[in-house]
Amino acid sequence: MAHEHEHKLAIFRGTLKFKSNIHKIWGVFVILSIVTIIEVVLGIIRPAFLLENDFLALKLLNWIFILLTIFKAYYITWDFMHIRDEVTAMRRAVVWTGVFLIAYLVTLLLIEGDYIYEVFNNGYIKFNF
Repeated sequence: MAHEHEHKLAIFRGTLKFKSNIHKIWGVFVILSIVTIIEVVLGIIRPAFLLENDFLALKLLNWIFILLTIFKAYYITWDFMHIRDEVTAMRRAVVWTGVFLIAYLVTLLLIEGDYIYEVFNNGYIKFNF
């Protein structure tokens, strides 16, 4: 006997509710478009106050891009790949793997980027392997 599974028609923990899957797809499209538009506008304008301040060796503008990109990747996985409808263990396996991978890659980016910056800035190598 086949069981039909109805997808949840609410997003943001039930804050926005839609009448059908088509309406939900358009709602998710609008949300992801808004985030992308914010990224593009910040990339074009490049506000000076976001470029002057550093946080963990990166400009605040770079952190905003990283966080917005992570949000989009998480949300695409959550909604379009229907991770929200999976059992808890599956959701955690997919989401936490991505979270730790991204954290690891950002850490490597910060360490290696800072090292290369110091080599170019000071003209010598700090440490050899």
